[in-house]
Amino acid sequence: MTSEDATSRKTLEVGHLSGVSQITIGTDDVIRQRLNDVDWSFSARKTRSGIDALHPYPAKFIPEIPRALLQILPRPEGTEVLDPFCGSGTTLAECQAAGIDAIGVDLNPIACLISQVRTSDIPDTFETASANVLRLARKNLTAEIPDIPRLDHWFEEDVQRALAALKAAITTYEPGPIRSVLDLVFSSIIVRVSNQESDTRYAAIEKQASFEGTFSAFERSSQKIAKALSSVRRNTATTKIIERDILSVSNEDIGTNIGMVITSPPYPNAYEYWLYHKYRMWWLQKDPLAVKAQEIGARAHFFKKNHHTSEDFGRQMGGTLDLIRSGLGEGCFACFVVGRSKIHGKYYDNAEIIKDEGEKRGFRPFWETQRPILSTSKSFNLSHANIKTETILVLQKERRFGTELA
Repeated sequence: MTSEDATSRKTLEVGHLSGVSQITIGTDDVIRQRLNDVDWSFSARKTRSGIDALHPYPAKFIPEIPRALLQILPRPEGTEVLDPFCGSGTTLAECQAAGIDAIGVDLNPIACLISQVRTSDIPDTFETASANVLRLARKNLTAEIPDIPRLDHWFEEDVQRALAALKAAITTYEPGPIRSVLDLVFSSIIVRVSNQESDTRYAAIEKQASFEGTFSAFERSSQKIAKALSSVRRNTATTKIIERDILSVSNEDIGTNIGMVITSPPYPNAYEYWLYHKYRMWWLQKDPLAVKAQEIGARAHFFKKNHHTSEDFGRQMGGTLDLIRSGLGEGCFACFVVGRSKIHGKYYDNAEIIKDEGEKRGFRPFWETQRPILSTSKSFNLSHANIKTETILVLQKERRFGTELA
């Protein structure tokens, strides 16, 4: 090897949960240049379709971001990728496509359901099961309507009866792969057949939803989801989903060697996942109020007595970074995609908050850039959040806590 070759590459020892291994990676400058060469606006990208549009889930980040990070940043062989705020599974799906094992954590049961189905093979008997659910539901005119708050405000009576019949038919299947896809289909139509204006607009409007229209929506969604799942080429990569508040997750829960983190944490005071998914949760017999109590960044936490502040977000990100530090190999990368927040009239740079919390825990800032969020591709538009750009922040875990990498 020439001296030039020697200076262009170096070897890092990377710590794992069990022992130490070595990886050879490009120098920091080479990696940064490759990151700089990417057009992070992805202005030429196509509209979401297929697997990326499996189920409504606003505020998700685009797959091109984790795809590029996975291609550029080195990761020790045999390690997995962690997304501590996995949402609808964008990072997990990109890992699977690249043949990389991954772990996702999310508090929201709808997020976990989407991620689980999105990264699994569709059961061979799904189409038969879907048709059977519709057949049973259409004959069940006396299904018990669940006791859900303000149900009459958000759902017409005919729609309530149709949803109750569909849910009763779905529950004839035991928990498992088929049941999960059926639940996802059911969840995907809830807002569409309700009086809720949209997934990003929490207001009641008249939609002319009907009994038969609800069944038709279920049938169309079944076909769409089956087609999307069937279009994905699966490989042997595995995906593990943990449905829990990230601040309650331990390294033992993750239970594997982490070689990279790619995530988009919730922005404080920007979007309330629990609120816009709460009727999905209620119909699926989940508790949205329990999700609300623990959801990081939910607007409700910033408008109550003794309300949250940016310091609370810092504390929550600090707790997340503690978990990441305990399982991430030394010299490995943790990537965050995050925008600004406006809290009680003041703007906060959430990337700076994460960077500060990271430096306290032995993470050095490695690279960052601002990317515009194109108006044609924004998944939500909230004036109080002022989310027109977001930061891609890459931190690197130092070889020893509190020391710089050599």
